[in-house]
Amino acid sequence: MAARYDTIGINYAPLRRPDDRIANQIHRALGTARSVLNVGAGTGSYEPTDREVTAVEPSIEMIRKRAPSAAPCVQACAENLPFDDRSFDAAMAILTVHHWSDIGAGLREMRRVTRGPIVLLTFDPACRPWLTDYLPELAELDDLRMPAMADYSEWLGTVAVEPVLIPHDCTDGFLYAYWRRPEAYLDERMRSGSSSFWALTDVDKGLEHLSNDLETGEWDRSYGHLRSRDNYDAGYRLVISTRP
Repeated sequence: MAARYDTIGINYAPLRRPDDRIANQIHRALGTARSVLNVGAGTGSYEPTDREVTAVEPSIEMIRKRAPSAAPCVQACAENLPFDDRSFDAAMAILTVHHWSDIGAGLREMRRVTRGPIVLLTFDPACRPWLTDYLPELAELDDLRMPAMADYSEWLGTVAVEPVLIPHDCTDGFLYAYWRRPEAYLDERMRSGSSSFWALTDVDKGLEHLSNDLETGEWDRSYGHLRSRDNYDAGYRLVISTRP
């Protein structure tokens, strides 16, 4: 993962600005925790500013892009966290578990070092947002990389799962964030903020199909009802584990 994000990190900070509405949902799930571990922290998106945060990130490029005011960051991976047992009140991992080499090991490490809740923002691969109609390779990639929702209880015990509705003007440019702005997917720079597009070898045919459908109005005939919606369930989920 580190080498991949050393490349993706070039445009990451300006394209992946945290969305306040999503941040509020994450921070509520952290409860009253004062000390928080952020695993796979990247540039620091969604780290609460009113708590003591320690970040862990394997990519030096991402660490270099963290703001001077960001929480201290340790270069390490989820599967081998350099902390003592029960060191933190809570832990969080935001759109990162699918990059880990061993998700189960990483989550067990998070549980080992955490006294209270673990909060994960992830994606349910059973969902199929409209973009997968044009790029079915994305659905195949989700199936390969994203754990099923049932897997989290195998690793963490009882979990609560909340849908994370994506605002139409979401400021965080993750993969399915542009659900009401389909034209954004035709912009190579906008796509560069998503690791999924870096993982696919050829998206030209699907993007040409999307471009043609936008020009002819076919996209609006099929999906135009989305343009009047304020938010959309694209399949993103908050998985919350409390210590047994």
